[in-house]
Amino acid sequence: MRKDYLAFFISLFLSRLADQILLFIVPLIVFQTTGSVSWAGLAFFVESLPRFLAFPVCGALCDKFSPVRILHVSQVYRALACLVAMALYGLFGGISWLILLSALCGVLTTQGIMAREVLMPHVFKHYTYARTLSYSQIADQSGLVLGPLLAALLLQVWAWHWVVLGIAALFVLADLAMRAWQRNTTVNLETFQQQRDIWLQPLRIAFRHILALPELKRIIALAAGVNLIIGVTLATSAAMVTGQYAADKDAYALLQAAGAVVTIVILLYLARSTLSLKVLGGLSYLTITVGALITAISPDLWTYTLGFLLVTGFDKMFNVYMRSTRQRVIPAQDFGKTVGVITLLNNLSQPLAGLLIAVLAAPLGTQTVIMLLTGATALIGVAVASGWHATVKAELNIH
Repeated sequence: MRKDYLAFFISLFLSRLADQILLFIVPLIVFQTTGSVSWAGLAFFVESLPRFLAFPVCGALCDKFSPVRILHVSQVYRALACLVAMALYGLFGGISWLILLSALCGVLTTQGIMAREVLMPHVFKHYTYARTLSYSQIADQSGLVLGPLLAALLLQVWAWHWVVLGIAALFVLADLAMRAWQRNTTVNLETFQQQRDIWLQPLRIAFRHILALPELKRIIALAAGVNLIIGVTLATSAAMVTGQYAADKDAYALLQAAGAVVTIVILLYLARSTLSLKVLGGLSYLTITVGALITAISPDLWTYTLGFLLVTGFDKMFNVYMRSTRQRVIPAQDFGKTVGVITLLNNLSQPLAGLLIAVLAAPLGTQTVIMLLTGATALIGVAVASGWHATVKAELNIH
């Protein structure tokens, strides 16, 4: 792999690692300080909600300004925010500074995610876009997995405020790696004239593309189905492993680690494969649905593990299909703003799945709710496939 590409992926890995450490420690520190699960849940809500809500605006900014510059701002300002928050903590005490820090970093993280999304089609001209996405998701997934592990290790050695300062250092290193990439790259990004308004006009443009392009409507519907499964799996996996199957916390940790390993193996395969987008989408959607069905009917932990690994592993294959499709069909000048709105729409079904579990798990049982959501996902897949075949048939009749 070329040195400039490696620097880009190292920057992505370090940025994701720092972000995941912060995501891990905030609810943990709040719970340890207050002794309240409710306060820990509220802290997670405060740090996660801005991340989703910021996608449309952050996407519009990436169309208006240089995504390289925005990426630098994202990383440098997250490091600076960590330093300022810890200075305020040192002066006034209290954990409110940590919660505010996580909310601010959540928005800046979304800005960084969107900047990289806009950059990647232009950076890796020697690779197919699907291969680029596979490599980038390996770096991202590695940070996602190692973040909580490193956070737990650091909290054994340091007080939490020193861990936050370590997070700031990781953001600085991520930015230095990005600057190393910038010095060695020959990529020239095309800029487009944009509206001055970054609020309503970008939303109008994004929804116009979504309504006009059948491919975007299809991937949004399919992503909603997939995220129903991902949401219900994330919401119930701990309860299923430690409750339904009476396993210990170590078994749950091993399940998560196995999911990460399977994901990376699938991404390494995708980086070398020549499967068409249609095959990637259909195979991943079908496998995720089958995996969810297995978790819904599993009589023991081993069967549940099989279903869980199918869901978590093939989610990344679907992600490659979805991102490749939208990169192919969205006009370059509107890519950021449109992807920002799509990402927000895609993620709405995850909290919906969590809400349905909260409301229905007690009267119906957890596995029954998983089965119902699996049925909904299957119906969405059938509806999209039927619509696609009808469209193809109509086009053939026209020609």
